Amino acid sequence: MPESPDPTFYRSPAAAIAAPPEQLAYVAAFDPNGGQRDAIAVVDCDDGSSSYGQVVGWAELPTAGNELHHFGWNACSSALCHQGHDHDNLERRYLIVPGIRSSRTHVLDTKPDPRQPHVIRTIEAEELAAKAGYSRPHTVHCGPGGIFMSNLGGANGDEGPGGVALIDHDTFEVTGAWETDRGDQFLAYDVWWHLNDDVAITSEWATPSMIENGLNPEDLLGRRFGHHLDFWSLSEGRLIQRIDLGDEHQMVLELRPAHDPRKTWGFACVVISVEDLSASVWLWHREDASWTATKVITIPAEPAETDQLPPALQPFGAVPPLVTDIDLSVDDRWLYVSCWGTGELKQYDVSDPHNPRETGSVRLGGIVGRTPHPAASELRLAGAPQMVEVSRDGRRVYFTNSLYASWDDIFYPDEVGAWMARIDANTETGGMTVDPQFFPHGDDFRGLRVHQTRLQGGDASSDSYCFVE
Repeated sequence: MPESPDPTFYRSPAAAIAAPPEQLAYVAAFDPNGGQRDAIAVVDCDDGSSSYGQVVGWAELPTAGNELHHFGWNACSSALCHQGHDHDNLERRYLIVPGIRSSRTHVLDTKPDPRQPHVIRTIEAEELAAKAGYSRPHTVHCGPGGIFMSNLGGANGDEGPGGVALIDHDTFEVTGAWETDRGDQFLAYDVWWHLNDDVAITSEWATPSMIENGLNPEDLLGRRFGHHLDFWSLSEGRLIQRIDLGDEHQMVLELRPAHDPRKTWGFACVVISVEDLSASVWLWHREDASWTATKVITIPAEPAETDQLPPALQPFGAVPPLVTDIDLSVDDRWLYVSCWGTGELKQYDVSDPHNPRETGSVRLGGIVGRTPHPAASELRLAGAPQMVEVSRDGRRVYFTNSLYASWDDIFYPDEVGAWMARIDANTETGGMTVDPQFFPHGDDFRGLRVHQTRLQGGDASSDSYCFVE
């Protein structure tokens, strides 16, 4: 164990930005049919390396059918202000990897060889259900009092309420549910916080039965998906306020709070409006003693010929952008928005978070466009920018192309495939270009689809910070 605090625990956003760049990316890979074992792929991110952009490590799990989705580190920068840790011996070392389909969570050790993580513990679905009352684990963040893991389902695996389970930082045992008073909250998805203000925020997608067999149009048109932001006392697990974004705004997903611990604002994305197929990004912020949310970005649907569309979209004659992920740079200046339907990654200057200004756009894949990557101009790409991860210094943006297996097949019925790309970002004036050398795809991932990415040493969406200087 280390004799001093982990050097990847950064005291402030500025310290994280100044730290050495990532050398590796860890990528969730899964077989949608449940035949092959799921895995964590390790990709070389060092552009001076002879194996740059290649899969250089592979950690196969002992089981199949998990559908690896989101995952996270056991410890991170906010550990510097958590109570109850041996700060000298805690380190960013283990990956907590839930399976959203199986409700099974694997813990992987990235040492001694970071290119060959290996499983050291499995949290079975039965333990999660018995100790916390949840299933279908989703998002992982290291936090005060334990590792926070959000879950979509209740113990029965279908309906909710969904919520947050706590996992011990050291033993990786489930210690219980985080909530003590959930009020009217029922649906769940993401969880994040403003540490210095003792406030947590959660978002809402659906119950497992609404998503696992694909998208039911009746659920969408019936406005049954989540459309709230929920605000909590972080230390007490008690709901303090709910904000209804309007039931036309279906599926409130990713939460990206400001990294500067003095700021009490953040962004949330909404996948689709049932009124016009647009997608949106909302700013939450505090006004006096309460919280409010304002729509600050609207991205319209794009018209398309019927024969260009999958059956599910043909009645509408348009491609919805389907904003399924957003990511905020560590300096809180650049917001990246993935449009999984249209195949676009957008960049916004959010120096004034109330008035985002679009500064860049690239296209790869897309339901209609199928825009190829520069490295393979003959390959019409399926899928599109989906899970987005920004390097600590903000200069590199990584993304993968799969959303969720049963939904992939609805919007990309001819097979979504598997690929990963890197964007080089201008952090001075804005703008983006596709890196022509970074394109692991297809057989590189051994026939598996790919979802979330985590960067060695931390990244823009996995750390919260305690200090400013």
